[in-house]
Amino acid sequence: MPMPWTYRHASKEWRAFLDDVKERMSLESDNMAYTAVDAVLLVFRRRLTAQQGLAFASVLPAVLRAIFVKDWDVSEPPVPFVERQALTNEAKQVRVNHNLTPDNAIEATAWAIRRCTDNRDFERVLMQLPDEAVAFWHVDVQDPSELDLRII
Repeated sequence: MPMPWTYRHASKEWRAFLDDVKERMSLESDNMAYTAVDAVLLVFRRRLTAQQGLAFASVLPAVLRAIFVKDWDVSEPPVPFVERQALTNEAKQVRVNHNLTPDNAIEATAWAIRRCTDNRDFERVLMQLPDEAVAFWHVDVQDPSELDLRII
């Protein structure tokens, strides 16, 4: 079996994703963008079972997959989804002394993730998750081609 594309090109995928996030969130540094993305992924992960989370992670590019599962205590039960502003506020509280996460962090992360994942695989996994999980990753765009894969 050949090496999966995402492993061979992990740095290239990560760089493109990070650039998308920085631009979409109007952040200046990679560190700021990483902190915001890490917080968004943590907020989402807290609402999934281990099985759901691993299914979700399986369609992410290699670096995002690693960030998503890092330090996950799978023995903790999922917490309920809440409205978007409360989820955003929760993300802003992750490493609060080093966190400049903007109000659009969830939307911007969703937008960038959709540009670096296979849309069919991503949607297939989302359809196996609670409706609130689908809503979490929803992105409104004028032109659907805006969400086409950035790296092919």
